[in-house]
Amino acid sequence: MREAEPILLGSEDQTRSKTVAINNPYDGSLVGEVCYADPEDADRACVLAHRAFAETKKLSSRERAAILNRVADKLVEQSDTVATLIMLEAGKPITDARNEVARSVQTFRVAAEEAKRIGGEVTPADLTPGTEGRVALSRRFPIGPIVGITPFNFPSNLVSHKLAPAIASGNPIIIKPAPQTPMTALWLGRTVRESGWPEGAISVLPCSNEVAAQLIADHRIAMLSFTGSANIGWMLRRQTAAPRVTLELGGNAAVIVCDDADLSKATPKILAGGYTYAGQSCISVQRVFVHASLELELISGLVDGLKSLQAGNPSCASTRIGPMINESAAIRAESWIVEAVDLGATVHIGGTRTGSFLQPTLLSDVPSTARLYCEEVFAPVVIVETFESFTEVLASVNRSRYGLQAAIFTNNWNKISQAWNKLEVGAVIVDESSAWRADHLPYGGVKNSGTGREGVRSSINEMTELRLLILPSA
Repeated sequence: MREAEPILLGSEDQTRSKTVAINNPYDGSLVGEVCYADPEDADRACVLAHRAFAETKKLSSRERAAILNRVADKLVEQSDTVATLIMLEAGKPITDARNEVARSVQTFRVAAEEAKRIGGEVTPADLTPGTEGRVALSRRFPIGPIVGITPFNFPSNLVSHKLAPAIASGNPIIIKPAPQTPMTALWLGRTVRESGWPEGAISVLPCSNEVAAQLIADHRIAMLSFTGSANIGWMLRRQTAAPRVTLELGGNAAVIVCDDADLSKATPKILAGGYTYAGQSCISVQRVFVHASLELELISGLVDGLKSLQAGNPSCASTRIGPMINESAAIRAESWIVEAVDLGATVHIGGTRTGSFLQPTLLSDVPSTARLYCEEVFAPVVIVETFESFTEVLASVNRSRYGLQAAIFTNNWNKISQAWNKLEVGAVIVDESSAWRADHLPYGGVKNSGTGREGVRSSINEMTELRLLILPSA
């Protein structure tokens, strides 16, 4: 499988740049080669996007919805191919890869519906002296070319979360995919173009950080939409010339297990939320706060559950834990575990590494000064801490520079209400893990976890601007 050149749709004079090998995280085998865009390619993509905006903003909602549905149809038709590509370049277990493709289909389907509902409202304008006889109409308009930068962990659905709202709202878009997983993004870009999106209105540019910096500094770009690490995201916000920026960044998500929780329900959800795709998700469960009366039972259940999870070849349907994206990521997570143990933490299971495989790990007694406690581990590692006071555990969850999502297991509405009011996060999820997400809902965080919201409707709002028309009333 080989991608000979970056996708610069509409360009007739693409330059040839260096090719970069994409390797399977599981066994290092060659998945394909991708040609990296150079500065001339990046400039050409901006020219094409700027030119295409004149066409995309005139497309009717019916036309935009039809394009989105054709992309979804193609994803359904080629679901096995796309899932296999995700598995090969990301090392994601094939079952999880298939689920991701299904979510991508829904992202495009929802966007097709939302494309028909970008409306406005009529507002009385005669509320103050001097405004008599006036009425205001409001409507949302597309803002122009968008640069979307995406991470490796969901190479189909997180790219879809940039593409689908941009198409729904009538904006050209340039995707800069993660260097580890560009091939799924290239497939999506080609499919979008073949589905009728105007020439030049979609480019997918695997490229170096230097070329990406050129892209976001281009004055023709109206918006930067970034999903990735906090340090990189805030740095890009300072560097970009785009007047509008959304950042969906990292977290170290917490789960609260209250004394009335049903552990038969909570335990498997914590396992799925903490260890699916080797914990490589920004909302993966990282910190579990359990009432002291349930500590031993919960730890025992989690250990038993981890023993039954099959690790190995991502191509096997029974595999639940695959490799991390590369060996350096696994080495980093392993070093954090060692640091925590040196500071007094207890390892209940796991903690060892072979190449890019890090054994699913569960710890307790991790001090708050350890990186494993206060930073985003992005690995199959979960820590457990006990609490007695509900007020104090809410404060413990908030003692983090991140605030993406948190979860709580309880039947007590008063505690649920307190958590919703006091936890400094973008979402509080009841009787589920912090890793739960529905693609149509507003999604994003506070503090170092980002700014703005994704989720199809929310992204459309970010990618459009409200414009008023003031009229004399009849």
